[in-house]
Amino acid sequence: MSDIVRVGFVGLGDIGKPMATRLAARQAEDGLALGVFDLAAAPVEELVAAGAKAAAGVGALAAGSDVLCVMVNNDEQVRSVLDEALAAAPAGLTVAIHSTVAPGTPAELEELAARRGVRLVDAPVSGGVMGAGTGELAIMVGGSQEAFAAVRPVLDVLAKKVVHAGPIGAGTKFKLARNLMHYAAFTAATEAQRLAEAAGLDIVALGEVVRHTDALTGGPGAIMYRDTTAEMEPGSFWFTTFGHLRQLAEKDLDFAIALAEELGVDVPLARIARERLAPGLGFPEEQR
Repeated sequence: MSDIVRVGFVGLGDIGKPMATRLAARQAEDGLALGVFDLAAAPVEELVAAGAKAAAGVGALAAGSDVLCVMVNNDEQVRSVLDEALAAAPAGLTVAIHSTVAPGTPAELEELAARRGVRLVDAPVSGGVMGAGTGELAIMVGGSQEAFAAVRPVLDVLAKKVVHAGPIGAGTKFKLARNLMHYAAFTAATEAQRLAEAAGLDIVALGEVVRHTDALTGGPGAIMYRDTTAEMEPGSFWFTTFGHLRQLAEKDLDFAIALAEELGVDVPLARIARERLAPGLGFPEEQR
């Protein structure tokens, strides 16, 4: 690989376009040369205006790249892009799959790529459009050390947090675990909205308060510092720390459930949280 890293980017959608735009803006500073491809003409034109070069197709892009980033919608599209890329790819190319795919897909794709002398990592992203535009994404990578090292210079431009999660597929599993919490929390938010609305409250203002305080406390991530989910030892640091959290949480959940019953609002997630928070935190059975 030369001093200039030739980066190809396929998929200029809601997240892909700001990611590619970030790479275009940092070409000179970070020693990159960016080529792009998308089936839609408009975002390609925008990237060309930002300093990227347009490729005639995925094959042509892959043939002239050291690292090929793929940010399309689903497994089917990822496989289609990879098929085209591998048909023209030079040995030594490294492909980074940024799309969130099924857990078993990355290993299948890595095997296909290896037959052509191409390395592949799964590197899904978290942080949304805002993070993509500012280079503050988190990127979770699964793949060999060699493949990770090859894509790292590109990922460091795109992300503020880059985690080598483990072997191929680990990045995708990491992302799915993260998003489980994300969407479960969204569902809990809808439950809280229904409760607040039934109580005659302004649910827009409730959302403003949640965003404000989550920015201060870290939201659900605030409890995710232990390196195990095993039961805690009584008297340990986390046992004491989470004991206070548990006391406050169970009190507030009891009050919220009582209010919901009074107002006739169904709050199944609140009831599950009341039942499962203590064991989830790691309190021994005799302490529950």
